[in-house]
Amino acid sequence: MRLIVLAAAMSLMAASCSDGDDTEAEGFAAISPIVSAYVDSQGLNGAGIAIVHRDHGIMHEEYWGEFGPDHVSLIASSSKMIAAGVLLRLHEDGALDLDAPVSDVVDWGSGNPGVTPAQLISNSSGLVGLLPNPGYSPYLCQWNHEGSLAECAETIFTTADDDRDIAAPDTEFRYGGAQWQVAGAVAEAASGKTWAELIDEIYIEPCELGTLGFTSPTAFGRGDFSYPSGFDGDLSVLPESANPNIEGGGYVTVPDYAALLLMHLRAGRCGDNQVLSPESLARAHGDRIAEVYDGEAWSADNGYGMGWWISRVSDRITDGGAFGSQVWLDLDDGYGVYLVIEATSQKGQALSAQLYDVIEAAVVG
Repeated sequence: MRLIVLAAAMSLMAASCSDGDDTEAEGFAAISPIVSAYVDSQGLNGAGIAIVHRDHGIMHEEYWGEFGPDHVSLIASSSKMIAAGVLLRLHEDGALDLDAPVSDVVDWGSGNPGVTPAQLISNSSGLVGLLPNPGYSPYLCQWNHEGSLAECAETIFTTADDDRDIAAPDTEFRYGGAQWQVAGAVAEAASGKTWAELIDEIYIEPCELGTLGFTSPTAFGRGDFSYPSGFDGDLSVLPESANPNIEGGGYVTVPDYAALLLMHLRAGRCGDNQVLSPESLARAHGDRIAEVYDGEAWSADNGYGMGWWISRVSDRITDGGAFGSQVWLDLDDGYGVYLVIEATSQKGQALSAQLYDVIEAAVVG
């Protein structure tokens, strides 16, 4: 098994030899045997992790098996916080009002006249969600890499075939699904730019990212929630699509996702570039469903913001994905973690559960 360890920035390591730094290094060293044993026991192709801190940047970065700094993974629902940030930025810029009806932006918005973009990206629009039926027939275009976001969103919003299944906005938490395709189409219409152009303008250029993008994972022929076997990190096999999957089509390397987490910890800044305002981050990280309609996200222990699950029993907010990626921020202690394997959500959760306390001890002491 190939193992690459990139622990803290080399300049910081060279400049520091305090007892505290020695203790910190020992704490991070506890991560490797846990992940290595899990990768071996589960027969995985590898893993990657980045731990970032508001003040110290990337504190720890490590890889196992086939993974390395340039390895690109599909991240499924860990795309949601990225997608939500696009609409938050458009709201900041005055191109889109998150709290005004979709019908203010697109004519086909009259199909569900009370729905707002804020409801779409907090899973509160009342449209049918991802579960229990990901193949819900009126919304099948969300899985089709052909066509366009605008065409798909209009189909979703104007079909009469969902009339008996939808709920009033801001009355129920319905996770994921077609409401995110609608959000993407609204962003395109409000900005006059494609989703790819928005990702480039809002994230890639100011944060100097190398790989971030969106595709449609079902183009590989997998309809379940396990990692698509047809993608091994080679970007040349990804289909070009004007209808990428907004809630779950992201792909990225570990260092690039780490840069986005740092942005969330550093008041919305990548270096000198302001990506999102502190006000937008507060909306993303806040428990919107509790504040607006006293909702809960599948259990009383969980709320939801805009792209983020909000724990009501710990300090963590999270954005895990079906393909095994696990993402969490501890806003009080100022650190975040991106852990990625290429498997299933259950396996990613099982591994992260073994690391929560180890990482917290290493970072916070």
